Amino acid sequence: MKPSFAVISPNVLVGQGLKTLLEGLFPMASVEVFTAFEPFAESGHMRFVHFFTDMTVFLHNRPFFEQMRRKAILLTHGDTPSFADMHQIDIYTSEERLLSDILKLRHSVHRPEHRLHTAPRPSTPPLSSREAEVLTLIARGLMNKEIAEQLNIGMTTVITHRRNIMEKLGIKSVAGLTLYAAALGYVDTDSL
Repeated sequence: MKPSFAVISPNVLVGQGLKTLLEGLFPMASVEVFTAFEPFAESGHMRFVHFFTDMTVFLHNRPFFEQMRRKAILLTHGDTPSFADMHQIDIYTSEERLLSDILKLRHSVHRPEHRLHTAPRPSTPPLSSREAEVLTLIARGLMNKEIAEQLNIGMTTVITHRRNIMEKLGIKSVAGLTLYAAALGYVDTDSL
């Protein structure tokens, strides 16, 4: 049975955006979006491994979420009040930071059944070893010139590798490449 995540937010863009990020990061999981607490509660909420909840929804249903604190993850803004005993991620930060924060949640849970699991590395990676090196350096934030210098190759070669990586993976953004690299273990999530 594949793990399920719920996103509860009255903001449709936040809900759908987070769903897209989670599906990219955890392709083996299903993600459902709810715009209000009631449909979420009626859906059989116990089947969800985690639920990402908007701060407004949390505040209106605080007793429920505090009882489910190991499963609940608050979607906050940098200047919102902190709830020390709850998992929280700032959704108004950069995409790279948001992805990094979601990946770091994997390390902060106490019970194995509450872990956020990423996809296992494929047995035959679609990337060549040089492409994997380039991907790793892209994920670490290096520019094309810096990658060329570090790998002692030409900048045109780096650009070609980068284009090939994007075509093979079907990923067009640096944040997406970073997500892929972190999810498959090419880079350590603590270094992001």
